[in-house]
Amino acid sequence: MRILVACEFSGIVRDAFTAKGHDAISCDLLPTESAGPHIQGDVTEHLQSPWDMVVAHPPCTYLSYAGTAHWNKPGRAEKREEAMRFFVACLYANAPKVYVENPFGLPCQLVRKPDQVINPFDFGEPIRKRTCLWLRGLPILFRADDLFAMSGPSPVATPEPVYVGVQQATGKPKNRYTQDIRPHRWHHIESISPGMDRAKERSRTFKSIARAMAEQWG
Repeated sequence: MRILVACEFSGIVRDAFTAKGHDAISCDLLPTESAGPHIQGDVTEHLQSPWDMVVAHPPCTYLSYAGTAHWNKPGRAEKREEAMRFFVACLYANAPKVYVENPFGLPCQLVRKPDQVINPFDFGEPIRKRTCLWLRGLPILFRADDLFAMSGPSPVATPEPVYVGVQQATGKPKNRYTQDIRPHRWHHIESISPGMDRAKERSRTFKSIARAMAEQWG
């Protein structure tokens, strides 16, 4: 298949499909970190070219519920609308098979509920990172403990949630962004301090998930 991997600089998903013999190419505003077919530029220029599959990871900065504390700041509404248009453009790219991922956020309301929600621990890695999948022309991914699972690592126990900071009044753990004490489903990278590379590190697809996509969808 000819596969476009949109919004990927790491090459992780592209390389997983390439290893299965597919003609996969990644596209991002950033250069690729892994040698392989890559377009550095705006992926919207390529979404309506004919592809057999499009795999997309649109930015979640203005779509995720994690950013609701900044929801009404000046300029956010316009950026949110632009991000939502891009999400929809990815979902309705010119391909019979499309996958778009994002955390829980505005697409759940304005598009539809995700077709599947996964975590890295579903595929053998002892890490939480709840990720929503919107699918067109593709089946849901079998997890490592499903009956017809991919060959690979054994499923692991659900990891304990990672707490960040404590509430000053009670001394109980709190979620850095929502200020509540309910267990969240973030993985360890979510707790790193803000910095230039924080968004890049958080955006990487886990190799176990990329392998599952290539094995089951490829």
